[in-house]
Amino acid sequence: MNHDNPLLADEVLPTFSRIRPDQVVPAIESLLADYRDDIDALTAADAPRDFASVMLAQERLEQRLARAWAPISHLHSVADNEALRAVYGPAEEALTEHAIELGQNRELYAAVQAPADAAGFADLPCPERALVEHALRDFKLSGVALKEPARTRFREIGVELSRLSTEFSNAVLDASEAWHEHVTDERDLAGIPESAHAVLHQYAVDQGLDGYLVNLKQPSVQAVLSYADNRGLRERVYWAYQTRASDQGPNAGKFDNSARIEKIMALRHEAAQLLGFANAAEESLATKMAASPTEVMEFLHDLAARARPVAQRELASLREFAAAELKLDNLEAWDVGYASEKLRQQRYALDEEQLKPYFPLPAVIDGLFGLIHKLYGITLSRREGVDVWHPDVRFYDVHDADGHVFAGAYLDLYARNGKRGGAWMDVCRARFDDGSRVQLPVAFLTCNFPPPTEGKPALLTHDDVLTLFHEFGHGLHHLLTEINLPSIGGIDGVEWDAVELPSQFMENFGWHREALDLFARHYQTGEKLPDELFQRMLAARHFHAGLFLVRQLEFAMFDFMLHLEYDPAAGARPMAVLGEVRKQVAVLHPPAWQRFPHGFSHIFAGGYAAGYYSYLWAELLSADAFGAFEEHTGACGSVIDGTKGDRFRREILAVGASRPALESFIAFRGRKPQPEALLRSHGLAT
Repeated sequence: MNHDNPLLADEVLPTFSRIRPDQVVPAIESLLADYRDDIDALTAADAPRDFASVMLAQERLEQRLARAWAPISHLHSVADNEALRAVYGPAEEALTEHAIELGQNRELYAAVQAPADAAGFADLPCPERALVEHALRDFKLSGVALKEPARTRFREIGVELSRLSTEFSNAVLDASEAWHEHVTDERDLAGIPESAHAVLHQYAVDQGLDGYLVNLKQPSVQAVLSYADNRGLRERVYWAYQTRASDQGPNAGKFDNSARIEKIMALRHEAAQLLGFANAAEESLATKMAASPTEVMEFLHDLAARARPVAQRELASLREFAAAELKLDNLEAWDVGYASEKLRQQRYALDEEQLKPYFPLPAVIDGLFGLIHKLYGITLSRREGVDVWHPDVRFYDVHDADGHVFAGAYLDLYARNGKRGGAWMDVCRARFDDGSRVQLPVAFLTCNFPPPTEGKPALLTHDDVLTLFHEFGHGLHHLLTEINLPSIGGIDGVEWDAVELPSQFMENFGWHREALDLFARHYQTGEKLPDELFQRMLAARHFHAGLFLVRQLEFAMFDFMLHLEYDPAAGARPMAVLGEVRKQVAVLHPPAWQRFPHGFSHIFAGGYAAGYYSYLWAELLSADAFGAFEEHTGACGSVIDGTKGDRFRREILAVGASRPALESFIAFRGRKPQPEALLRSHGLAT
């Protein structure tokens, strides 16, 4: 093996400073060639067919490949450039084709079936049985039973979908970075808080400009749409942001994802039908908790019936306020965030700018680590000298109660050029015990917060705090696994509509005084978050909960119906389907030129196709799970309960996909989830 190529070196952590784009394709080609040779040996007629020889060997091969691909995939998301893009696409296509070939390898399928058919299979530990059962299911979903020409066509579709998904994501990033507005007159930014002014000024400085730069990075969009008195500026930012990568907007047609959406939907539908499913929505549910499309749609319609009347009342109140107080007789889409913030300030005397000084990022991180220690008995400590991809990145070792390091995490928290928007957790290394050594789990935790400005640390909104807690919930699911088989450890293999349970669970602590007291102190004075301000936060917690919920329902229904009702004769019809969904659930209709689907990376370039509903499905689970921590707290009880935390860790976080998610929930809660918990979490329970 060529150790001059860092992607081929068997390192504990990637050496990011040594990775060059020209090394990517040679590394992947070399690893895939070795992988195929090893599979040929594994499936030879005289090869053993026991669990270790078949399943453990495949896990070993997959981890060798993952150690090379994880840093490449991560760099594509956080340090994108033309040279990396040029090699990323071909490498990803090669990996996709390889994965489908494996999934259609009938000799390998027979080898995996052998342990399942063996007399002692029922006596294997749960994780080992689960690994075999998941593998057999995945063979069927990869078309192992298909005959020619369907086998070849299915493989071609998989490769093409991989390419289109990367192109979709690239187009959204390019469109986001292609638009900006240089502001030299500070009066044009009236209403925008001082902290956001500093961020916009820093964006200008980064480009060698004076004044301010408004762009489509998350901190900029949020600041303008929530606070800018300049209605024209709000409209231009909304217009640019909501038409990204489409046939509309300031770069109409330049990065247009319209044709990609059509191709992606057609190919997904064709692939699903090749496998014997009626549509891609039905296929999607083969790996989820929900049993049928009917169950998903009934879940969403029931929520809509409860949330929509509340949202209608909220919107009517907002329109009345906007007309009377802001002289906005015609409330447009780019006015909603601005008017909502003004109404929230009037109703609760609460402004995010009042809260930000109490949430300096370094203190929030320390407090989060303290919370995790109280819940799970673990400690995170920063390790210096780790090779990273940007100077802002930090690495932390995770220690158990005895001080032993058992995991690690990279934190990359600030928005910058070349980094895609949003927040996510991804796997750098999975926990794996192959008998000769234990590979420790390592996570990438990524956010897009406004960076520190001169003389000030990064100051977070409360929503930012919840985002950080959310991503750490995913991280803990990965880092605290006790399953030594990567394909079913941590988040891997967990039903997609349950994957958000640990992340949304963690968000709940951000609403409790006991948790906030671990970190919510003024960055200048050290003063704790005043109780009067905290009470106003709680009072405002469910402000516009109905509007928020119908928006999530709009996204979820659009995604699911797009895949469920796809008709090859009519095409994807994304805007028409979205219009139909909005008639059912929306109370606020954006302009006809808005192109939300064209930037909906979750479903066209992520893992949420026909699965965006899972955010709401898992929120039900997380709200009900957190209820165990809120029960019986009493006057002196604690919501940060280490005993319950230990049980949550043991029954939910540690077990990965070694058993069905519903079984894990019942093992923790002692019963099945109760739907009313989701409504309570939004303040909508009757």
